Amino acid sequence: MGKKQLTALLSELFHAKTGETMSMKHIFSELRLTTHPQKMLCVDILHDLVADDYLSEVDKGKFRINTHGTEMTGTFQRKSNGKNSFLPEDGSDPIFIAERNSAHAMNNDKVKIMFYAKRKHREAEGEVIEILERANDTFVGTLEVAKSYAFLVTENRTLANDIFIPREKLKGGKTGDKAIVKITEWPDKAKNPIGQVIDILGRAGDNTTEMHAILAEFGLPYVYPKAVEKAADNIPAEITPEELAKREDFRKVTTFTIDPKDAKDFDDALSIRPLKEGLWEVGVHIADVTHYVKEGGIIDREAEKRATSVYLVDRTIPMLPERLCNFICSLRPDEEKLAYSVIFDITEKGEVQASRVVHTVIKSDRRFTYEEAQQIIETKQGDFKEEVLMLDTIAKALREKRFAAGAINFDRYEVKFEIDEKGKPVSVYFKESKDANKLVEEFMLLANKTVAEKVGRVPRNKKAKVLPYRIHDLPDPEKLENLSQFIARFGYKVRTSGSKTDISKSINHLLDDIHGKKEENLIETVSIRAMQKARYSTHNIGHYGLAFEYYTHFTSPIRRFPDMMVHRLLTKYMDGGRSVSEQKYEALCEHSSNMEQTAANAERASIKYKQVEFMSERLGQVYDGVISGVTEWGLYVELNENKCEGMVPIRDLDDDYYEFDEKNYCLRGRRKNRTYSLGDAITVRVARANLEKKQLDFELIEK
Repeated sequence: MGKKQLTALLSELFHAKTGETMSMKHIFSELRLTTHPQKMLCVDILHDLVADDYLSEVDKGKFRINTHGTEMTGTFQRKSNGKNSFLPEDGSDPIFIAERNSAHAMNNDKVKIMFYAKRKHREAEGEVIEILERANDTFVGTLEVAKSYAFLVTENRTLANDIFIPREKLKGGKTGDKAIVKITEWPDKAKNPIGQVIDILGRAGDNTTEMHAILAEFGLPYVYPKAVEKAADNIPAEITPEELAKREDFRKVTTFTIDPKDAKDFDDALSIRPLKEGLWEVGVHIADVTHYVKEGGIIDREAEKRATSVYLVDRTIPMLPERLCNFICSLRPDEEKLAYSVIFDITEKGEVQASRVVHTVIKSDRRFTYEEAQQIIETKQGDFKEEVLMLDTIAKALREKRFAAGAINFDRYEVKFEIDEKGKPVSVYFKESKDANKLVEEFMLLANKTVAEKVGRVPRNKKAKVLPYRIHDLPDPEKLENLSQFIARFGYKVRTSGSKTDISKSINHLLDDIHGKKEENLIETVSIRAMQKARYSTHNIGHYGLAFEYYTHFTSPIRRFPDMMVHRLLTKYMDGGRSVSEQKYEALCEHSSNMEQTAANAERASIKYKQVEFMSERLGQVYDGVISGVTEWGLYVELNENKCEGMVPIRDLDDDYYEFDEKNYCLRGRRKNRTYSLGDAITVRVARANLEKKQLDFELIEK
């Protein structure tokens, strides 16, 4: 037996007897070492391990594994390939947890581990000793029902084992049904967890079933509680004379909404009228949701829990009951509506001379789709053309100011599907942000910024009252460095140090340079990855991407809970109310940020599902694409024609042994030195489409 083998055996023995002290004699007998050379080799290794700080020699010739008494608390991350890891709460490096040491912890469970002492040249390892809090005990999958039992086959990449379900816990489910199953126990010796069916979603492959399954998989609600809808049905839509008397009246001022063609929840409207030569009054009118939704009530509690509306490919899962979001609060044309408004006196050059925030009553004269407003901007013809064109002029001036101050100009297009009445994707189109979109966006940004400044900007010696801000941190320096190295291959440069504005201007410069080039999408994707994520917090650090010192979310209370919080606090503070508890609102901010992320993930999953469904009818077809991701398990390829993304698995690159170069985003062949790099143009054939896994497989076509 060689040194390596014996070291491994010793390590296993000490792991198995954690906490015990063992004498040499005991170790020899446990490992059945009988010859003198074996024993001598063992003594050598023991002393090496002591020098490595892996073992402690407690007494002469008596050894114990050196756990440093380290117990740590953190999050367990399960991988279906068995490479589980533990993320310590203190933010230190992840620790490997072998399957045999995982105590059946599930993904994202809060656990306590015992930390094994680190061995030289080996990754740190630990063992789960207690599960403190289950993160998720429900899973979505497809049922397979046998005579006396059933299994839930999950597509969840974090659960390597199917869930065993006793026959009496099936709730009428049949083979091929999509179901939500709750794990009830996972006995120590059992390979599979045991569960019970909570809900049957429908037949696998049916569009609504699959969309509900995506929501359930992310722990998002797919039905609206009846009691909450009932509460909404009892809210009167009429505006009382007393309420009208309290508000500024904008019913006679030209007002309109501009929204996507399929929108029903109109959050915002714009009004405009001339004040004097070169000076205009522009009103940004936002649905006064909190007038109807009382804090702490049943509708409010449901909205807080959801925190956001979720927009899947073919449906909206609203934050508020439909009667509120599409009817009472929605700023529909020719109907009197209550609004919370930011009113600006503003010049054509976008200079704000005065602003105020007031409760108003409005009446929209017209509902424009983005396409209709765009046509007016392009042709200078159409309803309310003077007003639309003036708003466009002011918006362009505001936009220019923002970029001059160092805002970053990411102009992404969205992939959208034309969907038939059965939910089947029939074609793909790209939604670009044009002038009409940007017009609305600029005024919403201005309103959000103004509201944040009204609360946040206080004299030097005063403390600002608590408000949920929308904050965005500077790019991660390490990621910026990686971006810089990556784009250098294409001949581009970006600054990685200097002032905030220097860096953002150089990123903008880069985005201008790549515009229209074949590497545009790719470099933009890598640049976005270098950015931090915007989030909500009561601790204002400003918004880097927008180059605003103060920014919040005020303009979409129908679909975002933070906007409802801001409406309430603003009203309270304007009435002279005291500041609220920072701790309470910080927790709400964190919850809102998490839910926003979850909703975005579900949205992506629904797009992915439709892409795979769309491509499943195009098996065998050949497309040009670009390498959009490089990993150790293969290449991700995005097709040029429809932006669907699939994977060329590493096993199909069988002409060589490929190594993954993480720094340079590429796979390199060991013998022939052939490389596949992020951004390379590539031709592929559609090989497989797995709807269950939302996975497309491509095969390479050699040119």
